[in-house]
Amino acid sequence: MFDATTILAYKGKNKAVIGGDGQVTFGNSILKGNATKIRKLHHGKILAGFAGSTADAFNLFDMFEEFLEDKKGDILKSVIEFSKAWRKDKVLRRLEAMMIVLNKDHIFILTGNGDVVEPEDGEIASIGSGGNFAISAARALKKHADMDEEDLVKESLMIAGELCIYTNQNIKTLTLED
Repeated sequence: MFDATTILAYKGKNKAVIGGDGQVTFGNSILKGNATKIRKLHHGKILAGFAGSTADAFNLFDMFEEFLEDKKGDILKSVIEFSKAWRKDKVLRRLEAMMIVLNKDHIFILTGNGDVVEPEDGEIASIGSGGNFAISAARALKKHADMDEEDLVKESLMIAGELCIYTNQNIKTLTLED
C-alpha cells in the first residue's frame, strides 16, 4: 500500500477520466496540499496517474512516454514493454510505485513487479492509500447515480478524502472525450 495519494481512473462510455488528490505526506506530516499526480501523455491521448515518490513519478512517466512514442501510441504494446523494462531494471524495480494508464479503449494498473492489470470490469481502477475508498465510492455511484464520468471521479475522490488521512480534497482531473 502506498501512503500519500489516491488516484482513480474511469473509462466510461463517453469519456476517459483520471483524477488525483493533491496531498503529499512525509511520515505523519503534510508537505504539500496541491500536488499534481496525473498527466496527459502521447500528444494528449493517454492519461496517467502515479502513486509513489515524486522523483520516481517523473522518471516513470518519461520512460512510459518513450515506449508510447516507440509503439506509435499503442497503449497495449506500450504497457507490456514498459512493464518488462521496469521489472528488469535493477534500480527501478525497487521503487515502491504504481501507475494507472488509460485511453478511451483500455485501462491498466502497472507495478514494478511487472504487473499489468486490467480491472475486472474494464472501467474503474484506483491506486494509493485511499484507492479502496475511491473505487468503492465510484462503483456505488456508477451503479446508483446518473453522473457524468468526470463528476463521478471527483465525487469518489472527495469521499476518499473524507476517509483516508493520506488523501485530501484538493482534486484534479484530466479527461479524454470522444
